[in-house]
Amino acid sequence: MTSQRVGLGVDVHPFALDPPPGRTLLLGGVAFPGECPLEGHSDADVIAHAVADAMLGAAGLGDLGAHFPDTDPRFSGADSIELLRGVAELLKAAGWSLTNADCTLVGERPKVAAHREEMVVRLSMAAGGPVSVKATRPERLGSLGRVEGLACFAVALVTSVAP
Repeated sequence: MTSQRVGLGVDVHPFALDPPPGRTLLLGGVAFPGECPLEGHSDADVIAHAVADAMLGAAGLGDLGAHFPDTDPRFSGADSIELLRGVAELLKAAGWSLTNADCTLVGERPKVAAHREEMVVRLSMAAGGPVSVKATRPERLGSLGRVEGLACFAVALVTSVAP
């Protein structure tokens, strides 16, 4: 019998106040040169992190931090698209596949429309199923509206893979 489950993922990172030289803002696996990068143990890709957490939650496999802890030096500066690829492998091993994921980036900047298709391709390939990307502005409200960071919300639908 085939079953389906839904998961929710949320990730938030502040913009780096003193970014290391050469660090670039990455969103959905796409570089945004000239934009302030996000602070985090890995590359801080909030979109990839939220999608990964949604997939893990849907499959009942915990969260991203349980599998790739920020206390582990192996994941320092990690490529979040590779982490997402690892999550897809965890799902497959547990008998699940991604049916689809949808995410919304929340922040005043950067504008992502020109990069949306590239993000969709990179995320979908890593996740093993279709991922859609949207963005919205918080209209100057709160810390995200003051351009202190970015947040992303994602949902994922996974389907059991028959043995």
